[in-house]
Amino acid sequence: MSQSTQKQTSTQFEATLHERLKQSDLFRVYQDAFRTATGLPLRLVGADPDDWCLDDQSVNRSPFCEALNLCKSACHACIDTNRKLIAEARVNGPSSCHCFAGLSASAVPVKLGSSIVGFLKTGQVFSRTPDNAQFEEVLGSLGRKTLDEEATERLRSAYLQTRSVEPERYASMITLLQSFAEQLGRHAESLAIIEEGREPAAIAKARRYIHDHLDDPLPLGAVAHEAGLSESHFCRLFKEATGLTLTDYVNRCRIERAKKELLKSDRRVSEVAFEVGYQSLSQFNRSFAKIVGQSPTTWRREKLEEAED
Repeated sequence: MSQSTQKQTSTQFEATLHERLKQSDLFRVYQDAFRTATGLPLRLVGADPDDWCLDDQSVNRSPFCEALNLCKSACHACIDTNRKLIAEARVNGPSSCHCFAGLSASAVPVKLGSSIVGFLKTGQVFSRTPDNAQFEEVLGSLGRKTLDEEATERLRSAYLQTRSVEPERYASMITLLQSFAEQLGRHAESLAIIEEGREPAAIAKARRYIHDHLDDPLPLGAVAHEAGLSESHFCRLFKEATGLTLTDYVNRCRIERAKKELLKSDRRVSEVAFEVGYQSLSQFNRSFAKIVGQSPTTWRREKLEEAED
């Protein structure tokens, strides 16, 4: 498989996983709780920096942002601010910034191993109570001559109605999002390998076979035979159902099983590697680092230290 094809496959998988996370009960329950507790909006957007347009999720959204009608008709300053925010969060983790109007915006990455499958986004609040003097400055940035008197007054009313949150309290809200992003990441790991319940019976049968034989070699021919399909038909159907190739799926299942064993401090890494079906320790280390984002030794040390705290 070429590098470009691999990248495309990875992007498709992450997009599918992001959508499943967004529709999950875990996210929806937390989204409602966060909105109710903080009074802030909350969305889970995709990893694409342009995936940010305002949608029907208007709960707690700033009336000023609504009045500006952000999306395809957004001003270049809004678009640029969002792209910079996502770029910073992608590199540095949870990040916050201010838009041209002084509103705070924040993005917290949700990761599956070393890959980012989405961002929790919130904000659209001021750090201090907005007033007329500040609005006049913003109006200058928007261009007074482009707005008639009625539009200006609607915008002024929306600006002054926008909520303000003290910086220290806002920072605490973002800390809550960080904790939830980690929880969502763990949920993403489960979603990446569990059945959705709407797949062909042949693929469900293949999955069960894979999980029952993780410690054995799982060549394509054997799994396709178990599913009762030709290899080419199986590959196409399996990819459509899971978003993953057979090799990627098997690796993710093996790594998830390995994680459980690694949490037993008396188990040697090499012992776990062979037990979950890898033919060599180096192969296991490469797969683990690719999927989880760090070596199995580092991952185990950090998890055991967390358990002791």
